[in-house]
Amino acid sequence: MVFDWFKRAVAQPAPEPEPAPLPEPEPEAMAPAASPVEPEPAEPVAAPTPAPAAPAGSAVDEDALAWARQAYARLKAQQEAASPPVAPEPEPAAPEPEPPTPAAIESATSALEPAPAPPAAAPVASGLSLLEQAAAQRQQRLQEITAPAEPEPAVAAATPPADAADPSLGAFDATFTWSAEVLAAQGRRVEDVSLEEIDWLGRLRRGLEKTRKGFVTQLLENLGDDPLTPAVLDDLESTLLRADVGVKATDQVLDALRRRLNEEVVDPAEGLRFLKEQLRGLLEAPIHAGDTAVLAPQRDRLNVWLLVGVNGVGKTTTLGKLANLAVRSGYSCLIAAADTFRAAAVQQVSVWGERSGVAVVANPSANADPAAVVYDAIGAARSKGTELVLVDTAGRLQTKHNLMEELGKVRRTITKLAPEAVVESLLVLDASQGQNGLRQAMAFASAAGLTGVVLTKLDGSARGGVALAVASEAGLPIRFIGAGEGIRDLRPFNSFEFVEALLAS
Repeated sequence: MVFDWFKRAVAQPAPEPEPAPLPEPEPEAMAPAASPVEPEPAEPVAAPTPAPAAPAGSAVDEDALAWARQAYARLKAQQEAASPPVAPEPEPAAPEPEPPTPAAIESATSALEPAPAPPAAAPVASGLSLLEQAAAQRQQRLQEITAPAEPEPAVAAATPPADAADPSLGAFDATFTWSAEVLAAQGRRVEDVSLEEIDWLGRLRRGLEKTRKGFVTQLLENLGDDPLTPAVLDDLESTLLRADVGVKATDQVLDALRRRLNEEVVDPAEGLRFLKEQLRGLLEAPIHAGDTAVLAPQRDRLNVWLLVGVNGVGKTTTLGKLANLAVRSGYSCLIAAADTFRAAAVQQVSVWGERSGVAVVANPSANADPAAVVYDAIGAARSKGTELVLVDTAGRLQTKHNLMEELGKVRRTITKLAPEAVVESLLVLDASQGQNGLRQAMAFASAAGLTGVVLTKLDGSARGGVALAVASEAGLPIRFIGAGEGIRDLRPFNSFEFVEALLAS
C-alpha cells in the first residue's frame, strides 16, 4: 500500500482490476434483490465525516483530544500488527569435527601447489598482438566479474539509508495532539490518518520554530487579552513586516481587520482566527487562479519538472528530495543532471539518485550543453515509459541575461522534443533571503515561465513570511516546502497546515 504524497491519499492500485469478475453473479436469480442494499454506503458519507471539523466552540479541545486518542490507538495497533514478534528458532547443534583422512591431506597439499599457475597466463598473452591481448584481458575481466557471486553487496544495496526509514510512532505528546487536531480541522476521519502525515506535521512545526518564536510571541503580546484597537493593529503591521510578509500582503490583512473592527468588537481569539483566515486566503489565491489545485505528475504521461533558481538555494537537494517523494508515491522517475557548470554537481545528483533508486542521465564532459543533457534525458524517459523527469539546472543570478536566455533554450528544447509532455518550471527559493527572494521570483517568472515555487530552508530562517509575499505580489503558487535537511523533509504545500504551524502557540 503506497501513500501518494502529491495527492495526500493512499494509492491502492489493487482494487482497480477487481471489477473484472462481474459476470460471476449472473447465474444467481436473486441477485437483483440485493442491489437495492448498495445505497447504504451513502449514509456514512454525510454522517460522521465532517464531525471532527465542526466543533469551534468551547468543546474544541476536548473533542480534538478524544479524536487524537482514537487516532493514536489506531496507529499503534497498526504498528504492532505490522511488526509481529518472531519466536527465536533453536540453533542446530554443531556437528563434531571428523578426523582428517590421508586422502584429504594429500588433496589439500596438492591444491596448494598449483598456486603459481596464474602467472603463466601472462607470458602466454605476451606473445600475442595488442588487439589479441586486449581481447584476452577483457575476457579475463569478464570472467572475474561473472564468476564470483558475492551476497554481501546485494545485502548492502537492499538496506535503505538511515534517513529513509519509515517513521515510527512516538509518545502521545503535545506534538501528536497538535498534528491530530490540524488533520481533524481539515475534515479528516480517524480511519484516513496515516503515520506519514503525523510525522510530517511534527517536522513542519519544528521547522517553523524560528519564525514562530519571533512572530507569534510578538503577535500574542500585541493582541493581549483586551479587544482589538487601532493601536494594536499598528503594532501588528510592524510585526508582519518584520516577518517579511510583504507590504501588499500586510495591507490586505490589515484592511480586512480594520473593516471587521469597524463592524463589531473583536476579541483576541476571534482576531487570531480571522488573521489565520486572511493568511490562508492570500496563500490560496494563486492556486485557485490556476488550473491545477494540486501539483502532481499525471499517470501514464510524460511530466518534465524544471528546477531553477540562484546559486546556493538548494536546487540539487530539492531535486533529490522530489525524486524520493515521487518514488515513494509510486511514480517512475528520472533525473537529468543539466547543471554542467558547478563543480561536482553531477556527482551530487548521482548520490541523490542512488539514495532513491532513480537513474541519472548526465554528460561527464566539462561545460556540456544543458539542453543536450535534457534532450538525452527525454529520449531515455520515452524509451522506458518514465512518468516524471526532474531537470537540475545551474544556479544563476536573475540579472545575468545571457544565463537567463540559456534557461529559455532548455525550455524550448523540451517543448520541441516533447510537445505532449506536461512541463512545470519550479523556482527554488531560500526562505532566509527574505524580500530578495521576492525579486528573484519576479525576474525568473518572465524568463523561465514559472508555474510554481519551492520554498526551502524554513527550519534555518526566521523569515517564513516570505511565502505570503511571493504568493501575493508575484502571484506564484507555493507548491512544495522544505523544513529540514532530511530526505523526508520536503512535502507538497498545504496552506492550512502552514498557517497553523506558523501561528501555533
